[in-house]
Amino acid sequence: MSEVLLKNREHTPGGIREMLAIALPMIISYAADTVMTFTDRMFLSRLGPEVMNAALGGGLTSFLMSTFFLGLIGYSTALVAQYLGANRKNSCPTVTTQALMIALLAYPIVLLAKPLGIRFFDIMHVPAAQLEYQIIYFNILVYGAIISLIRTALSSYFSGIGRTKVVMIAGILTMLVNVGVNYILIFGKLGFPAMGIRGAAYGTIIGGVSGLLVLFATYFGKKNREEFHVMKSFHYYGQIMKKLLKFGYPPGLEFLFNLFAFNVMILIFHSMGDVTATATTIMFNWDNVSYIPLIGLEIAVTSLVGRYMGAQKIDIASKAAISAFKTGLMYSAVILGLFIFLPQQLVNVFRPTGESAVFEQAVPTAVYMLRVAGFYVLVEAAIATFVGVLRGAGDTRWSMIASIILHYIMVGGLFLVVKVLNMSARAGWLVVVFVFMLFSVVFYLRYRGGKWKEIKMVEANTPEA
Repeated sequence: MSEVLLKNREHTPGGIREMLAIALPMIISYAADTVMTFTDRMFLSRLGPEVMNAALGGGLTSFLMSTFFLGLIGYSTALVAQYLGANRKNSCPTVTTQALMIALLAYPIVLLAKPLGIRFFDIMHVPAAQLEYQIIYFNILVYGAIISLIRTALSSYFSGIGRTKVVMIAGILTMLVNVGVNYILIFGKLGFPAMGIRGAAYGTIIGGVSGLLVLFATYFGKKNREEFHVMKSFHYYGQIMKKLLKFGYPPGLEFLFNLFAFNVMILIFHSMGDVTATATTIMFNWDNVSYIPLIGLEIAVTSLVGRYMGAQKIDIASKAAISAFKTGLMYSAVILGLFIFLPQQLVNVFRPTGESAVFEQAVPTAVYMLRVAGFYVLVEAAIATFVGVLRGAGDTRWSMIASIILHYIMVGGLFLVVKVLNMSARAGWLVVVFVFMLFSVVFYLRYRGGKWKEIKMVEANTPEA
């Protein structure tokens, strides 16, 4: 009887319960990041729309500086998972060591590229009232890139071995510290001077350090250290580094070029004036809420598919993909309802403390954008699922090419509509939504084609690294 009960508690390989066991902590972790970013901008909105807009533009550009390396390092999730599935546990921390080496080498490159970010603001004609705040925010935040790089390496390790609760705890602590410190520093509480947008940047860095400490403590904890022989992993290993670079550079380039395209898209809208900039910022603040948690689902898919591909259990990897899609649809259905039925209430969350003519004029456009966005929130689950499957299997080069092409079609279409044809921001937003919906179709067709099933990244039962 006890054996039957024990068996019933086990997760069916590739089933929804197994997917949720890995995905839920990751979804909560990314939801915590969403709350953190959302709250920062909500706090800053009380100081005026231009300050809130500056946080979006400056934050995205700061993030852009390190996106290639974050994408490259983040691919270690799939590689760790494949080694785990191939019964080569000692190779898992060796992958992480290679990722940490890349992080340390990347940081000075990110700092050297800092002047390009400021030059980018000039090229995109950011409104003068917003530009001063944006430069301040960007200049501080970019120095925190090393935190994101190392955090990605360690989070990818725990995601790869399926211990995503560690990532969740680190994410929640980061959020709590960030929100608390930002409130104190932005508004000048507990005897601190009111620092405005500077306080938001410092709070983000302090929060990031707190979460990183959790990851370090667990990675070097006795249980993990002994089970995976972590202390023997601190050396350069050419074979694993080569694999990480080979399969990781496409996600890195994809992340870089796509975020650049997204940043250009934001700044095209921002260049249309303060009213459009405010409406766009409100829209994308809520877009973060709708999509960023699905990144947690995507990472869970990458981990599970990678593990079963490493174990050469392709049928279970396919089952995991379907489980992820069903899970994502349930979440996206809730977001769809909010966007369609409560857009006015969502927009009013960012209402400034005092009177603002800019905000009042932006409300109708922001409400329209949210309602139109309801058409693509359901396909976000498909995108997260199929991108995760392809990356977990190692089909990264095709994913990079397809994603980059679609992103620049989207930006080109937006530029044509609002800058060449001089149409409204609403018309431009329709173009963005339409192209974005094509993403799900393209990636689904690649998934159905099945070429990802033929890729072999690691060999099972070979000597440990």
